Amino acid sequence: MKFEYLSTVNAVLNFISFLLLVNGYRHIKAGRKKKHKRSMVAAFSVSGLFLISYLTYHFNVGSVAFQGEGWSRPLYFIILISHIVLAVVTVPMAVVTIARGLKGKYELHKQIAKKTFPIWVYVSVTGVAVYLMLYQIFNS
Repeated sequence: MKFEYLSTVNAVLNFISFLLLVNGYRHIKAGRKKKHKRSMVAAFSVSGLFLISYLTYHFNVGSVAFQGEGWSRPLYFIILISHIVLAVVTVPMAVVTIARGLKGKYELHKQIAKKTFPIWVYVSVTGVAVYLMLYQIFNS
């Protein structure tokens, strides 16, 4: 199929988002506010590209069945379900977090960012894990 390559693009975008999130975190902890802002806006943008690519992929390809057996099945579904639930939560949280930061509402931004950051990082990392388990490790 001509859209199958998007599964790899999605994993790469998730990984880039993860790297940008960690980079932005490092910058804010070091007091580099402009670099933090650039990293976080870039992470948000990459995550937006991911969402477009993800929806395009699943609209055209549909679902892909997990091929693993034994212990890998429950592990895969635990990771997948937590990833999906938290991904849905991350979208509005990230929008509010970014909006507050860009509007200069730094105290409100900081309050929600403390919750958004670990969830967003988890979603990015588990997105890569789901890809690896579904398309690389257990794909027969």
